[in-house]
Amino acid sequence: MALQALQSSGVAFRKILSHFPEELSLAFAYGSGVYRQAGPSSNQKNAMLDFVFTVDDPVAWHSKNLKKNWNHYSFLKVLGAKVITTVQNNYGAGVYYNPLIMCDGKLIKYGVISTSILIDDLLNWNNLYIAGRLQKPVKIIAMNENVTLRSALDKNLKSAVTAAFLMLPESFSEEDLFIAIAGLSYSDKSPEGQFTQLMTLPKTLQQQINQIMDPPGKNRDVEETLLQVAHDPDCGEVVRLGLSAIVRPSSMRQSTKGVFTAGMKKSLIYSSLKLHKMWKGWLRKTS
Repeated sequence: MALQALQSSGVAFRKILSHFPEELSLAFAYGSGVYRQAGPSSNQKNAMLDFVFTVDDPVAWHSKNLKKNWNHYSFLKVLGAKVITTVQNNYGAGVYYNPLIMCDGKLIKYGVISTSILIDDLLNWNNLYIAGRLQKPVKIIAMNENVTLRSALDKNLKSAVTAAFLMLPESFSEEDLFIAIAGLSYSDKSPEGQFTQLMTLPKTLQQQINQIMDPPGKNRDVEETLLQVAHDPDCGEVVRLGLSAIVRPSSMRQSTKGVFTAGMKKSLIYSSLKLHKMWKGWLRKTS
């Protein structure tokens, strides 16, 4: 199916996309290379560009990409597209990253994720790795007419708003709401309202909340636990703990997988760049 390149994506991003196989259900860019960050930005134009490519058939896509961009891959390339796809799907957060790639004169990093795995994460928040990224500002470069994917993208944003609202205090400013997730309405924070919202959260977050709140030996069902949480004054903190329980392990697994998918040399270079960026940010805050 032909891709629809959105006008807002920019010529530079579309030129980069032309270097890769076309069979993408979704492609987006994100990060400091796309959106201007707070503070000094003299090196903004030289910042690495981050991309995520969503593909229906990872084996077929990696096979074509290996022919076009063999040098993008680590030593795993010699094992072929099937092994790369196995590593992509079964380890970490379901994403295969190729970092520190020079493409069309730009330094880029791109991740590849299966469409089915992304849809599952968008709906259920299995690890909130790419689903979490899609709750933040991103620039959509291309998207096909996959109705299920489009619906899941919308559901992910609505779930994010619900979770953010549960964590907001009873009184909050308009800015607080927009920072959490902008643009959706809200009702008063009664236990009944909170229970309704908790019941609409993705199932993985509901299960994490149940594990946090369910005492040993009780074995309560999720609905019973969520009803208790809805009446708890610390409801927002419980939701926050549940989110942390999802995000932390998946981020650690994905970082570990990066050593194999990127290769040791690229991993060390990429890590040093991230540390340097963090150090500059800390210096700006303390100066």
